[in-house]
Amino acid sequence: MKLVFIIGDAAVGKMTVGQELMKITDLRLFHNHMTIEPVIEIFGRYDGKTISQMREIIFKNFAASDNYGMIFTYMWAFDSPDDWDYVEHVKEIFRPYGTDFYYVELIAPQEIRLQRNETENRLNHKASKRDIELSNQRLITDDKNYRCVSYEGEIPFDNYLRIDNSDKEPEEVAKLIKEAFRL
Repeated sequence: MKLVFIIGDAAVGKMTVGQELMKITDLRLFHNHMTIEPVIEIFGRYDGKTISQMREIIFKNFAASDNYGMIFTYMWAFDSPDDWDYVEHVKEIFRPYGTDFYYVELIAPQEIRLQRNETENRLNHKASKRDIELSNQRLITDDKNYRCVSYEGEIPFDNYLRIDNSDKEPEEVAKLIKEAFRL
């Protein structure tokens, strides 16, 4: 089993790169909004506890399956010990199955991410982002409140790749990931 974490700021391209990586590997994509959007639809608001419980079930059942591996997208706040703990928790679910872990950090400046925040693919998969003005404001606020770009040398894991995808197409980034990790 393989677990590829695609991490980065809001609207950096995690889901889109994950979609392209899924097309060229046997990995399955679990982007973070696959649990966020249904919960918002049902509850009428974001409910972190329910989202976490849904993810937990998916991780446990997937880890125990015979699938080749998973791509999981996550907006990791490196200045939050809780986010570091969460990544370790997810790894603990997969570890008993002999899982290999990979980490891809995507980075791009805010002005590019604000443009990407309005793309058709993003809006089709993330209903909560369709109010562009509110979504842009949330992105800007998150940038002020969280550090979602790692410092040089901060990521201590093997199989780590940092990609500035500002001027790269998602297909190109997916190929780089596939080749770097031999997926």
